[in-house]
Amino acid sequence: MPAGHSRMGDDGHSGGHPDASREGVEQLQVLRRMVTHRGVQVVAVLAGIAVPLATLPVTLPQLPRLVVWPALLGLVAWTVGKYGLCALRWHGLSESGRDRRWHIAAYAESELLGLLTPGHVGADLWRVKRLGDVGMPRTSAAAEVAIDRLVGAVGLAAFVALAGAALPVRQLVLAGAAAVALVGAVLAVRRFRPHWIPRRRWPSPARLTHGLALSIAYQASIIALLLGTLHATGQSVAPLLAIAAFGASQLAGALPGPSGASPRDGALVLALVGFGVPWQAALGAVALKALLAWAPALLLGGTFLLLARRRRGGAAPPAAA
Repeated sequence: MPAGHSRMGDDGHSGGHPDASREGVEQLQVLRRMVTHRGVQVVAVLAGIAVPLATLPVTLPQLPRLVVWPALLGLVAWTVGKYGLCALRWHGLSESGRDRRWHIAAYAESELLGLLTPGHVGADLWRVKRLGDVGMPRTSAAAEVAIDRLVGAVGLAAFVALAGAALPVRQLVLAGAAAVALVGAVLAVRRFRPHWIPRRRWPSPARLTHGLALSIAYQASIIALLLGTLHATGQSVAPLLAIAAFGASQLAGALPGPSGASPRDGALVLALVGFGVPWQAALGAVALKALLAWAPALLLGGTFLLLARRRRGGAAPPAAA
């Protein structure tokens, strides 16, 4: 039996309200069917690939030079961070009882499906499904993914703070307001709908610290990719300015959008321009960064999905469910 299942109720659900748990599972299934619909995937893929491809021909000819190798070096660092460190962070926080290889494979699969869905929502839904497939109740699986995301968000804030990068006061105020609203929503749910919150023990301080360290290291790999794509366009900024631009752009991440055409990407372009990068170079660097992200997703995520399909004997691809 996977670790942590003894903490669940005898009815197999994470709380004492089976009807509420079933309702939560049904809502997850409906949302999953929506984001894995063929039409939604086609639109997301076209937008995620077409926007960077349409942007690069406009911006690159206007750049003084284009050197590819800095971007490729940044891509290697980011791939290790995204598909290695993030998967290990999830494994360290997980109660699934599965080994590192399982988490690395499931994470790679989820990232490909995330790129295929608006707002990257397919990534978390796929991880919830994979945890459910190995016996974890869906509501508890959703709580586990949420905890992993929370540790990632804390890691981002800690990375920006440790780097000493200054964010604009207005953006800090907006971030603080959003945090207060989120805490208020959680407290309201705990007060009026406590059965909506799965019963899951928090990871130990040691596991949380380990996850936080991996998250901070992953944020550094993102900056390496950003600096690499900037150098590829013939521009450069101080690492602290790159961190500040990246941190500021994350505040727009609450608004959904496909990779390469999201409010977060637009905010990153504006932040770089604000730090003195010509808009052609900023737009080209962000578009190149979004386009390069597809390479490891297709290679790693696609490979693991194909292997999983072969193990099932050639069943239909999971994204078509």
